[in-house]
Amino acid sequence: MFDAAEAYGTHEVERILGEGVAPFRNDIVMATKFGWNIDQQTGERRPGTNSRPDHIKLVVDGMLKRLRTDRVDQQVPIEDVAGAVQDLMREGKVLHWGLSEMGLNTVRHAHAALPVSAVQSEYSMLWRGPEDGVLAVCEELGIGFVPWSPLGVGFLAGSIDAKTRFADGDIRQVESRFAPENLPHNLALVTLAKNWAARKQATPARIALAWLLAQRPWIVPIPGTTQMAHLEDNLGAAGVRFTPAELAKLNQSVAAIRVQGTRLPDAVLAHSRLEATVKR
Repeated sequence: MFDAAEAYGTHEVERILGEGVAPFRNDIVMATKFGWNIDQQTGERRPGTNSRPDHIKLVVDGMLKRLRTDRVDQQVPIEDVAGAVQDLMREGKVLHWGLSEMGLNTVRHAHAALPVSAVQSEYSMLWRGPEDGVLAVCEELGIGFVPWSPLGVGFLAGSIDAKTRFADGDIRQVESRFAPENLPHNLALVTLAKNWAARKQATPARIALAWLLAQRPWIVPIPGTTQMAHLEDNLGAAGVRFTPAELAKLNQSVAAIRVQGTRLPDAVLAHSRLEATVKR
């Protein structure tokens, strides 16, 4: 699956994707997203969102042209997806399957159709959303959990301070948890990680990753990096251990810090809440 959106490069990612996959279009699935207030003729991105029915029809027509496809996938029940994966397993092409950023009902339905090996979502000291139901379901069903952005988009590595400002195009610029009014408060998590790093003769990044590893034996965080020094630092987290008493104390300290701000832009969160309400 190739994932895109009309807002990625404002139509450019869809154009590039359509050209790039043209030789094997029928062998893949392309997904793209709408909801932004983008002029379909000029590509100008305007303030706010736009999901009016008449606009959606124009958007989809534009998407199909940019993606160079005349096929529109209908919503596919997760059971059907599981069936297709199971066929691939029988052919020896797939060993395991998983889900990413999914709802709890989807996990249950998918697992009932074909046992799920792992699910993936953001999870770190900075964002503990999976503790609200997801981890419990994973434990109940025997599913592994793969946290992405386990260092909070680099925040927990300790290189950001109250004066840090983010450049245009940096996702942290539009996440209110990194806004100037919230950043000083949220840095309490970094201070906590640094204190434990001194205690354990480690680094803040290693403490943040070791904390995740200690939450459940079936949690496998996936930190990303473009620098060898950071890769080596991250790998060192496997050598950090907490006693039960230490882990209980650290968990208590993390829970006591209430993060201010949100992990996504307000417009995206509003859309997600609306979608969840409609689905219920």
